[in-house]
Amino acid sequence: MDLGIADRHAIVCASSRGLGKACAFSLAGEGVHVTLNGRDSQALEATADEIRAEFDVHVNFVLGNIELEETREALLAACPDPDILINNNGGPPPGRFQDWGREDWISALEANMLAPVLMIRSVLDGMVEREFGRIVNITSAMVKTPLAPMGLSTGARTGLTSVSKALSRQVASSNVTLNNLLPERIDTDRQRYMAEMRAKLGDFSVEQAYDEMKQSIAAGRLGRPEEFGDACAFLCSRQASYISGQNIQLDGGSYAGVF
Repeated sequence: MDLGIADRHAIVCASSRGLGKACAFSLAGEGVHVTLNGRDSQALEATADEIRAEFDVHVNFVLGNIELEETREALLAACPDPDILINNNGGPPPGRFQDWGREDWISALEANMLAPVLMIRSVLDGMVEREFGRIVNITSAMVKTPLAPMGLSTGARTGLTSVSKALSRQVASSNVTLNNLLPERIDTDRQRYMAEMRAKLGDFSVEQAYDEMKQSIAAGRLGRPEEFGDACAFLCSRQASYISGQNIQLDGGSYAGVF
């Protein structure tokens, strides 16, 4: 299927690895010119080189923490009129509610609510004026199925979800959509980190932790990053113009609820 977004321009935050990288690859595969972002210069340059080698698109990147105003400004300078914005950032570590103080909560809000909200604010008016815009926030399955150890993540990301839902109704008539992708158990570096944490707490091997994760997924396996990236690319497509304000779970069919 031709997604109808060739020669569009996208900003993909936190895209030197993991889910952000997968989204950048899938968009580039559709002919979208991508502006990448990350904090590791070597990983960022390597990802940019990989995309250039595989696809005939323009690729540039901005090194820096998306939580900082100067990084966000640099991204918008590198891609001043983005048609597509993919909001992504690493989540806070799991822990105990009783151990989190004010600074922990402020840090989570900065990373997983305020940074993406401020990026949205910077690009939304231009998208409305051009009558095309696709905004995808990479959040978490914890938004719909919160667990206490992931409280920092779900608290901040639920705030982003609510803001995006409200905005989606205001801009839908201008062919601008805002959606959220909720990953669960996608096979990335983040998932390995979680497996290592689980193994340490449970006093068993990382391989055993992976097996435990797979057993928790209805599909009986972890998700592949490219599956996630392709879902993101579809939400950015011409065909997806009637999908907005949605929380779309990529969890191998594991969510037990109806809504």
